[in-house]
Amino acid sequence: MQIYGIILGIFTALLLLSGCSSKGTNVTYNGGAPNYGTMNNSAQSQKATMRPYQINGKWYYPTTVTLGESYDGIASWYGPKFHGKKTSNGETYSMHAHTAAHKTLPMNTIVRVTSKENGRSTIVRINDRGPFVAGRIIDLSKSAAQDIDMMGKGTARVRVEVIGFNGTISNSLPLNQETIANSEYKIATTQKTMQLSQFLVQIGAFRRKEGAQSYQQSNSEIHGYPAIIKEYMLDGAPIYRVMLSGFKSEAEARDFIALQKITGAFITTE
Repeated sequence: MQIYGIILGIFTALLLLSGCSSKGTNVTYNGGAPNYGTMNNSAQSQKATMRPYQINGKWYYPTTVTLGESYDGIASWYGPKFHGKKTSNGETYSMHAHTAAHKTLPMNTIVRVTSKENGRSTIVRINDRGPFVAGRIIDLSKSAAQDIDMMGKGTARVRVEVIGFNGTISNSLPLNQETIANSEYKIATTQKTMQLSQFLVQIGAFRRKEGAQSYQQSNSEIHGYPAIIKEYMLDGAPIYRVMLSGFKSEAEARDFIALQKITGAFITTE
């Protein structure tokens, strides 16, 4: 099952990297105005881009996100080289739109990015995955990078704040009206929290359902986490994976694996 998990991770990573590697149709213009394209908010896209994935040997686990959460780190930007290519969620990247890449935030999350070097801010929508460079937390479009005056340097120390979901800025947060006025996203009532997935730890896998049921019963509640069975297909035949559920974060799941030392255990989400 470790091999199966690795294969799934590689497949998902290839999907996520498509925004930086595949060729797409160039973005067109009407009357000189940039065509920002259409937001992809399909359930299929959300599900595909919220699975755990592995890049350069490191796993990334999308998790629960709440309005008002903030993160400090380094921002970078990407522009002409990727202009017109596909993003991780299947959209066509436009360096003129206010969008960004983030490693784990849900697609179409709206964030305010404020430079800690000059106080300038911009509002962007997450539609891609990255940047996969140590220390960097967000990759801005060219337009967004211009807003906070980081084009020349290439990077900037920033604070990233979650201010909306599904392509909409929440009306429940106090925001700088000047920044909102320059945004291309609407303001409305949004959910306060987005529960992306629950963290699970796989502790066993069986070809026979009876074996999985027996293992589930012997491990149910033993560690304080309910044991469940999920059925998958592998090599054309059913395989029954026994997992412990109820972990609220990647850190909690990782701490559990390190403490219990269960051979072959690994993290997944649903």
